[in-house]
Amino acid sequence: MAQRIPQEVIEEVRQRTNIVDVVGQYVQLKKSGKNYMGLCPFHEERSPSFSVAEDKQIFHCFGCGKGGTVFNFLQEIEGINFPESVRRVAELEQIPVNIDWVNTTESDSTENLQTRKLIELHKKAADLYHHVLMNTQIGEPALNYLLERGLTKELIETFKIGFAPQKRDFLSQVFQNEEVAEDLSKESGLFIQRDNGEFLDRFYQRVMFPINDDRGNVIAFSGRLLKTEDFPGDDMPKYLNSPETVLFNKRDTLFNFDKARKEIRKENTVFLFEGFMDVIAAWQAGITSGVASMGTSLTNEQIRKLERVAKELVVCYDGDTAGVEATNRAISLLSEHSRFQLSIVSIPEKLDPDEYLRKYGNESFRELALHGRETVFSFKMQYHRLTRNMNNEKEQLDYVNDLLQELILVQSPLERDRYLNQLAQEFQLSFHSLEEQLKQLETQQRSTKRRERQQQVTPPPQAYEIDDMLEPPEMFEEVVVTPSVQNKLPLTQVEKAERTLLYRLMNEQSVRNQLIQLTDFSFAHDQYQELYLLLDSYMSIHSDFLLADFIDYLKDETIKKLAIDISLQTISEESSDREIADVIRVIGNSSLEDQIKEKQLQKKEAERLGNKPLVDELAIEVISLVKQLQKSRTAS
Repeated sequence: MAQRIPQEVIEEVRQRTNIVDVVGQYVQLKKSGKNYMGLCPFHEERSPSFSVAEDKQIFHCFGCGKGGTVFNFLQEIEGINFPESVRRVAELEQIPVNIDWVNTTESDSTENLQTRKLIELHKKAADLYHHVLMNTQIGEPALNYLLERGLTKELIETFKIGFAPQKRDFLSQVFQNEEVAEDLSKESGLFIQRDNGEFLDRFYQRVMFPINDDRGNVIAFSGRLLKTEDFPGDDMPKYLNSPETVLFNKRDTLFNFDKARKEIRKENTVFLFEGFMDVIAAWQAGITSGVASMGTSLTNEQIRKLERVAKELVVCYDGDTAGVEATNRAISLLSEHSRFQLSIVSIPEKLDPDEYLRKYGNESFRELALHGRETVFSFKMQYHRLTRNMNNEKEQLDYVNDLLQELILVQSPLERDRYLNQLAQEFQLSFHSLEEQLKQLETQQRSTKRRERQQQVTPPPQAYEIDDMLEPPEMFEEVVVTPSVQNKLPLTQVEKAERTLLYRLMNEQSVRNQLIQLTDFSFAHDQYQELYLLLDSYMSIHSDFLLADFIDYLKDETIKKLAIDISLQTISEESSDREIADVIRVIGNSSLEDQIKEKQLQKKEAERLGNKPLVDELAIEVISLVKQLQKSRTAS
């Protein structure tokens, strides 16, 4: 039997935690009224419908319907169970608690158990590679290589860099001695299996960079080839990454996101680098909000992940021709698929960030990264020069036209004015003519887009959200979000009364006392009656009502969502005697109306069968019920 988490532990962690602080490490939140709004991390959306109520200590998405407490949030976003979520919240908020119970959690599914084992396997591999690098003679050449590149031992420890020896069965022998299951070795991606069933290490003679998931678990590796006189490795790739596995999806993974997320959220800015070494070098220079994609262009999944925690993105790619082209592609992708405020750090002398840092030092790189950023248009001004002969008049005009096309995307009037003046001065053109040309290009672009929309006879594929087809508002502008996104049926008068009464029962002891006196009262709908009984049960063991605690007390997800919906109603702070009397009457009348309908149906059936005595009896009962209903309405 699994041991339950001590209630006092849950209470301590909850009371010392602000849900806004925890959710804010995963979602970029902005104050909207008394709540906080952001883009939902659980479904794709372009307009914020994700709400966090600080006073109630709950979250709720009006788009997908997910909601709950801080523990439920971490359960959903990190795929962990309730005990682990309590431990994780304590860890994030640096709350010292006794966590011996974490190892005796509820039984996991086979899939979760397999995932845990794979994570443990990767952790053991990372520990072993790191030990070889730092503590063995075999690892000395790799350690010297890293130290010569300017890394400190402290930095190597921080990123748990390791070394995979040349021996092809180094890791496989260790795991074989530990009797690791064959299917686990096969699924891990750490080995290559020969036709005879033998496992060989995928990584050998490589400096090993662990790749972590968002929680800091090692899920994959990237190995950099270490060439020596004894091992030239001429036919081998410079970098080798783990294949995609149950743990590792390169489309969703960003190197260093787990370490950088807190700083990204704090500064509202993320630095995007091309390589792992650039991220690590920047970290050493004090830029700890850097990430890198997995050797490919940014994916939509990675963009969405970054959008949830940052407003500004700084592209800091290599300064050579390939790096400049990659920067231009990244700008196009991010401009089209995100709402980031973009800026660029152009590395001088065609160096990459790591090379620049080693040549000019930490302070110089830090100054460049923080105070040497340029706008997208400023980058484009340099980019469009690269392939042109700027002494040729035609190419000058083509250059100006290309820049005017780029300037259409610039929204700031101040920026536009500045760049038009620069172009006018450099090429001896009048400001007025450039402004007129820009207006013509804008008109042409609008006409082209209008024609394209008219030609789209068929609707777009269902994979796109309605939000994506609309003009998005400014990032996190104050918008009114309603649950209509979920296409819910409108509530009946009775349901509104039931929800109002349950809201009062949650928040006012006097209303709970009043309802206890009504021994024959019940809610008209089963789900509201069930929630009321659970509330009554909760209050029998708690002296005070705490919404977040009550949400955790509820086990059924449907009832939990119902409780959250009810708690988020916009309603006056305190009830009145008239209000409570009215809602109880509406709910009670609903029961009478249902009884009348039932008796009328029975009466019709008796008439069909020709049972006159029963018809007369039911008619009298219907009349009596109608009188009760009329009396109730008159009394109101």
